[in-house]
Amino acid sequence: MDTPKHTVVLGASPNPERYGYLAVTRLRAHGHPVTAIGKRAGSIGDTPITDEHPALSGVDTVTLYLNPLNQVQYYDYILSLHPKRIIFNPGTENPELETLARENGIIPQQACTLVLLSTGQF
Repeated sequence: MDTPKHTVVLGASPNPERYGYLAVTRLRAHGHPVTAIGKRAGSIGDTPITDEHPALSGVDTVTLYLNPLNQVQYYDYILSLHPKRIIFNPGTENPELETLARENGIIPQQACTLVLLSTGQF
């Protein structure tokens, strides 16, 4: 495995049927440190889900599981994390946030985190 990439999962859910849940479990299984942020506090296994905007450093990736309308309230927070990239999973594509990312030196990537992990491209 490559170097672990601290990843913020925005739209994490304690519901095992949600992609935000699967992303957290698979990222952890691949050895990546995860900060899970969701609508309400909870947990996915031993990973806590916070509904806050914690101050973080060393974030490599923000992966989105929120529709574009629900992303707006997180714009400033996402940019403040200074991630290397933002992954726009299917259904989360957002030209406005992609433009903001590029303007702030962040790579926007339209991809599926789960596919990237399973194919060794994460």
